[in-house]
Amino acid sequence: MRRTVFNEDHEAFRETIRDFIATEVVPHYDEWEKQGYVPRDFYLKLGELGVFGIEVPEEYGGAGETSFKYNAVITEETARAGVSFGGSSVHTALCLPYLLKYATEEQKRRWLPPFVTGEMMTAIAMTEPGTGSDLAGMKTTAKLSEDGTHYVLNGAKTFITGGVQADRVLVCCRTAPPSPEDRRAGISILVVDTKSEGYSVGRSLDKLGLKSSDTAELSFTDVKVPVEDLLGEEGKAFSYLTHNLPQERLGIALGAYAQAAAAVGFAHEYVKERTVFGKPVASFQNTKFVLADCKADVDAMQAVVDRALEALDAGELTPADAASAKLFTTELAAKVIDKCLQLHGGYGYMREYPISRLYADTRVTRIYGGTSEVMRSIIAKSMGL
Repeated sequence: MRRTVFNEDHEAFRETIRDFIATEVVPHYDEWEKQGYVPRDFYLKLGELGVFGIEVPEEYGGAGETSFKYNAVITEETARAGVSFGGSSVHTALCLPYLLKYATEEQKRRWLPPFVTGEMMTAIAMTEPGTGSDLAGMKTTAKLSEDGTHYVLNGAKTFITGGVQADRVLVCCRTAPPSPEDRRAGISILVVDTKSEGYSVGRSLDKLGLKSSDTAELSFTDVKVPVEDLLGEEGKAFSYLTHNLPQERLGIALGAYAQAAAAVGFAHEYVKERTVFGKPVASFQNTKFVLADCKADVDAMQAVVDRALEALDAGELTPADAASAKLFTTELAAKVIDKCLQLHGGYGYMREYPISRLYADTRVTRIYGGTSEVMRSIIAKSMGL
């Protein structure tokens, strides 16, 4: 079926990204995975390419686009090549929406130009040891100084994607204790300079997948954060986080779909080349039926994410819609990728084959951005259950 979600501009951008991946990423990717992060200058190259400025208004150095579809193109093309851009997806898809919506004009002029060039990389710190998805249970605190000039930040965060190389981190913290009536009250966001005294990057976490993306533990010991670096209003951050969740979850759904589509492509090529008992693996009926099932599943995922993309651009994507898209695509992608790895036989278990990367990388999509169990709860609530 003809796909209508992308126009000529999106497809021209796709060709640019595909060429960039072939020349600047694929030749170096094995090394990046081994070291656990992409080189810092790679982010400057993404800045030069214009990747970080797509949705940034022109007055701050960006292209001023409002559509999320360009991000979708990047997601599809990195999955197609079996690679990633490190922590850059957090920089653009998670952090940027907060800066665009809640930053003051002074903050935008200070932060967005270096954001666009890649000179200032960002990350967001929500999760804490022991709290997981319960953001209202966070214990990191920020107390306003007596003279009102700065906050004093104390606490710890974990599972922070891009946290090793970030220059600024959007830290979610308690500026006031929760009230008995509302556990979510009193949470704020501080945009913390990582060079601040008392700011510390702990372990770079060794993950099952997403090997080229640095993930860190962070700790804060009496870190002084100027009041000018408070994002939005004090105590309102929980509503800010909720506001961005549909886009975040759609981004994860897109990634799961793209990984499944890539897996089918890798398996399709492999079974045509590999021979067993003197015949191509592709000639066996089981192979044909398995790949046919996988293709049908990928077509269904594509229909879901394309509809969600249109809804997001139209401002109509609800939290329940995004939860449904994420639940469907992430659960189904795991099954598709597993079947495609099986068709590779023993070679599918070797990391030199991209299918093994996809198998490991896709597992976290059912966890981050809200677990599948949380997605089911959101959907059920929207049904009045």
